[in-house]
Amino acid sequence: MDLYQRLGVQRGASEAEIKKAYRSLAKQLHPDRNKDNPNAAKRFGEVTAAYDLLSDKDKRAQYDRGEIDEDGNPKMPFGAGGFGGSARPGGGGFDGFQGGFAGAETADLSDLFEGLFGGGGARRGGGFGGFRQRARAPQKGADIAYRLTVSFVDAATLSPQRITLADGKTIDLKLPNGVEEGTKIRLAGKGEQGPGGAGDGLVTISITSHPFYKRDGNDIRLDLPITLKEAVLGGKVKVPTPDGPVMVTIPKGSTSGKVLRLKGRGFTGRNGKRGDQLVALEVDLPPDDAELQSFAEKWGGGGNPRANLGV
Repeated sequence: MDLYQRLGVQRGASEAEIKKAYRSLAKQLHPDRNKDNPNAAKRFGEVTAAYDLLSDKDKRAQYDRGEIDEDGNPKMPFGAGGFGGSARPGGGGFDGFQGGFAGAETADLSDLFEGLFGGGGARRGGGFGGFRQRARAPQKGADIAYRLTVSFVDAATLSPQRITLADGKTIDLKLPNGVEEGTKIRLAGKGEQGPGGAGDGLVTISITSHPFYKRDGNDIRLDLPITLKEAVLGGKVKVPTPDGPVMVTIPKGSTSGKVLRLKGRGFTGRNGKRGDQLVALEVDLPPDDAELQSFAEKWGGGGNPRANLGV
């Protein structure tokens, strides 16, 4: 196959089309991905050599004109006769070769030998026939995995966390916006040392549960018990939040299930905006309260709260 066929492109393909075709083939045929397939390694070398020559404008022009072959070497300028056929009288030949070359007295063969032995026919620093030898960069050291357990409140408030690394050093870690269970943080250069430098540290975040907060996306939910008196008459009560307790006004006539919203007391999203804390009221009735029982017996009952349910 000629060089264009090796890459699967037309002879008049653009530089971008040739580059795209090579990248696709190189990705499929790379030796690192085909360790048990010697044919793939051979094909990888062929497409690399083809791209190496066709990506050079001057060499591509020479190839298209038929001046060089698929290996980037000048084509024989001696016609069908090849070697021999026109030896000088006396059989001296050229440089001691018996038979010599046709027309050897006038031909300049420097380009031919440079092409054969890595001179003008080979890309500088790249071996024979235009094949570019790509040296692998030194590998970095291995990454080190860490697991960091963070409290619910610290995750909600993005409090800095201290972590001890494998080398015994400690660093203060800033939690990112949008932190959640399983979030990964990369610590550049905090892995094992290698010829190409240190690897990275990979920290996986685990968030503990809380005894009375529940996470709902970026919001936090809290069930807040209130007394019957607070529900009926209303009043101010203290409510816990991840940022500390705040005073909240309970509206008169509040029932269980009523939700109050505390703005900006939830988790911080990836966009930097903080969610809310949703406080669901729960009217808590004391057991065996004689005064409350006496009141209820005398009270008319307040109608049928289940009327909307059709019962």
